[in-house]
Amino acid sequence: QVHVVESGGGSVQSGGSLRLSCAASGSSFVINSMGWHRQVPGKQRELVAGIGFGSGGGTSYADSVKGRFTISRDNAKRTVYLQMNSLKLEDTAVYYCLVVVIGGGLQEYWGQGTQVTVSS
Repeated sequence: QVHVVESGGGSVQSGGSLRLSCAASGSSFVINSMGWHRQVPGKQRELVAGIGFGSGGGTSYADSVKGRFTISRDNAKRTVYLQMNSLKLEDTAVYYCLVVVIGGGLQEYWGQGTQVTVSS
């Protein structure tokens, strides 16, 4: 079993910055990738950014956040970070961390979500 804990959400004014953290814990698992998704009421959850944990692990971003958000990882801590700069009103959402582990195929584990609110 993998336990996923997010932190760092909050309220910020438009143009401001926030940093989200997501840590995966448990025993005997290998992370394939980690990423951040977000969801607003009435809409589907969407991918914000993802990062691979292998030696050639790359990153991917939603077009709406490219150039503003940066995802990074700490393999030893099994933690991923999302630095969010130049925040816009439309970035307001609940942000969820997804951990994909290797074991009998790929298994997905979600965090509980953290609220990000951007105000004018």
